[in-house]
Amino acid sequence: MVPPLKDDETWTERLHRDSSPTATHEKFNLMVEAGAAERATAFPQVKFSHIHIYVDCLDHLHDYKKQENDLCDFAAALILEENKYIDKSGKRQLWQSIASGEQFLEYEIPEFVPQNRDVIKQLMAGFGMRVTGLHHGCGTKSFLVTTKDLGGVQIVVTAKDPSSNVPWNDGKREYYQHFDQGNIDRFYQNQNGKQGIAVLGFHVDNVEAVYLRYQQLHPNLIHYHGTYGSTSILEVYAYYQHDWDHTEVNSSNKKPDVGTLLRFVETRDGFGSVAFCVLPGLEQVHAEFDDESRPAYFDHWVSNVFSRTEFLSTLHDTLGFESKVDFNAGVVAAGEAQIESTVTGNESTLVTADKDIVLQDQSQVYLPINNALSPVGHVHGFLDEIGQGVQHIANRVENLVEFVSHCNEFREITGEGFTFLQIPRSYYGVLSSKYLADKANISTELAEIVVNICFDTNIASLDGAVDLEISSDVVFKALDKELMETPFKELYLEARERVVEAILASRYSNLYNLLRNHVSESTYLDLVKNKILCDVQGQDVLYQIFTCKILLKEVADEAPFFEFIQRVCSECESEDGCPTKVKAGCGGFGIRNFLTLFLSIELTKAMREVSEATVAGDKSRIVLAQRKVDCFTDQLNESNPILTQISDAMTEEGVCVEKLKGAEGKGDATAIAFWREKKLAAERKKIEGNERLMECSHRYEELMRKLRKEMND
Repeated sequence: MVPPLKDDETWTERLHRDSSPTATHEKFNLMVEAGAAERATAFPQVKFSHIHIYVDCLDHLHDYKKQENDLCDFAAALILEENKYIDKSGKRQLWQSIASGEQFLEYEIPEFVPQNRDVIKQLMAGFGMRVTGLHHGCGTKSFLVTTKDLGGVQIVVTAKDPSSNVPWNDGKREYYQHFDQGNIDRFYQNQNGKQGIAVLGFHVDNVEAVYLRYQQLHPNLIHYHGTYGSTSILEVYAYYQHDWDHTEVNSSNKKPDVGTLLRFVETRDGFGSVAFCVLPGLEQVHAEFDDESRPAYFDHWVSNVFSRTEFLSTLHDTLGFESKVDFNAGVVAAGEAQIESTVTGNESTLVTADKDIVLQDQSQVYLPINNALSPVGHVHGFLDEIGQGVQHIANRVENLVEFVSHCNEFREITGEGFTFLQIPRSYYGVLSSKYLADKANISTELAEIVVNICFDTNIASLDGAVDLEISSDVVFKALDKELMETPFKELYLEARERVVEAILASRYSNLYNLLRNHVSESTYLDLVKNKILCDVQGQDVLYQIFTCKILLKEVADEAPFFEFIQRVCSECESEDGCPTKVKAGCGGFGIRNFLTLFLSIELTKAMREVSEATVAGDKSRIVLAQRKVDCFTDQLNESNPILTQISDAMTEEGVCVEKLKGAEGKGDATAIAFWREKKLAAERKKIEGNERLMECSHRYEELMRKLRKEMND
C-alpha cells in the first residue's frame, strides 16, 4: 500500500522521502500504484520560461534604476512639442543633459564597441528591457531582466558576489541551489573561462515525468532535483561530452558535458500564463517602461554541439521532441566552413486565428541544433574556443523594423545597446546594366551609359548600391543633364520614367522577387536600411536580424548573440470564409536566412581582417582579405536565386501535402493521384535546388581553400 501524500506535498517530495530504493522502475511502479501511471509516463507539456546568463560582474540595483529613469525621462522629453523635430545631434545633447543632470553640456558619443559591456545595460538601452526582479545570496547577485510584457522574454543574469556569501542555514535567508556560486565556477571551468548563456529554462506541467525519463534513459545527465515551497525544479546537463573515439554506445557510460543546463520548473499555481518568472528566489522589483519599450517573446534557442544526433535523441527520449527541419550536409556552407543543422521541438496544442495570441505564445518550443563539418568557420570556432553551448537566443516581436530602428537610434544617441551583423547590399539588390536593361526594357548600350552616369554622380556606389535616401527628382535631374544632348536622347525620353523607377527599385530588387506588392516601397527601404533579412514560405513571411556577439572580452572572441524576428502569418480564409488557423512557427526557419546568417558571420570576420590589415598598413594582406570579403559576397549573390528555387519548391511541397490529406480524407482517387504527382515534382525540384546549392558551395569552398593557402604562405 502506498502511503498517502502529506499536506501540501507533491509527488516529487513523496518519492524523495520514500525509504525504498530509488531505481527508476520502482518509482514508476510507485506512481502507477498510486493511480498516476498516465501522468508518470506521458511526455510533459513544455513552454519557454527563461534563460540564465553568467557574467563576470554586475552593477548595483540603483545603477540600473538610474539608467531606467534616464531612459524614461528621455523618451518622455522626445514627445514634447519643442523636441519633436530636433536632429540626432540635438537628441544626443538632450540625452546627455538628462543622464548627467547638466544642461547644455557638450557631448561626444564614444565609438560603440561590443566588448567589455554590461549586458543588462545593453538590454535596457537597446531593447527597452528593465530589471524587474533580483536575488542576493548564495555567494551571487542576480537580476531578472524582462520586456514590457513580463510573461515574455525573461533573462536572469548572475555574477559572483562575495558580500552575499553568508551561511544559508543561519535562518536569515533561504538557500537556492540554482543561485549558488558553484554553478558559475563549474560553468566557467567547462567553458574556458567565458561568460555565456548557461541555462535554458522551461516551464513544464510535470517535472516528475521528465525526471523519471532522464533517470531511466539518461541518468548521468541529472544535475539537481528539488522542491522550493510549491515549485519543483529539475536541472539536467544539456549535452554529453564528445566521444572522440566513438566507443560509448550505452548512455549509462557516457559522461555529461558539465557546462550548459536545461532547467525544468513546475509550479503548483498551474501551467497557464505567468506574470512573473517562475524561478524561485527572485524578488519582484518595480520597473517603469517608456513608450519606446516593446514586448518580445522567445521563439527558438540554438545550440552548437559536437553530436547533433545525440542531442536530438536525448530530447526525443525525455521530452518527445521531433525533428521539424533539416539543413543537411553541404547545403549550409560559407567558403570552407560547412555545418549541419536540425530544428527539433514539441507539438504545441495552440490553434488560433488571433495573431496577438500567436505572437505571445510560449508553448511552441523550437531548438535548432548545429554541428560543424569542417575545421573552419564560426561553429567550429565556437566549439573549439568555448565548447558546446548556446549559440544564440531568438526572440519574436510584433514589428521588427520599428524595433531595430529604435535600437539603432538609441545606440547612436546613448552609446549603449547593440550593433547588428553586416549584410551586404547585394543581398537586397544592386544596380547593374543587365538588370536595368531588363527592368526598364531598354538596350544594353543605353543601360550601360545610364549605370555609368549613376556611378559618376554618386547616385550609386561602384558596387551598384543606390543611395537609400535619394529621390526620383535627383535621379531625373542627373540623367537629363547627361543624356539630353546625346544621340540617346530620344531613346532615353521614351523610357525615362521606367529607367528612374528601375534605378530606385534596384535598391530592393531581390526582396521584391520574394515579397512582390505585399510590401510598400517605404517598408522595403526600411528593411534595407536596417539590414533585416527576409524569407517567404507559402504566404507567410519571416523577417530576421542578428546582433553582433555579446558577452565579449576581446572583439575576436567567439561568443553568443541574439536574434530578433517577426513572423508575418498569412491572412487566408478557409472555404467557409473564416480566417484560417495560424500555424505555430509560420514563416518557417528560412533556409535563405540561415545561409545568409552563416555567410554574414564569416563575412563580418573577413571585413574585420581588412580593417586590421589597413590599420597595420599591410598592403598585401589588405588585398587578400578583401578577396576573402568578395568571395563570401559572391557566394551569397550566386546562392540567392538557387535559394528562391528551394523555397518555392518547399512551399509547393507543403501545399501538396495539405491537398493530399484532404483528398485522402474524401477518398477522391483522382485527386489523390494528381496531388501525389505534384508532390513528387516539388520534391524533385527541391532536390535539384539542393544539388545546385551544394555544387555552388563546393566551388566556393575550393576558392576559399586556395585563398587561405595564399594568406598563410
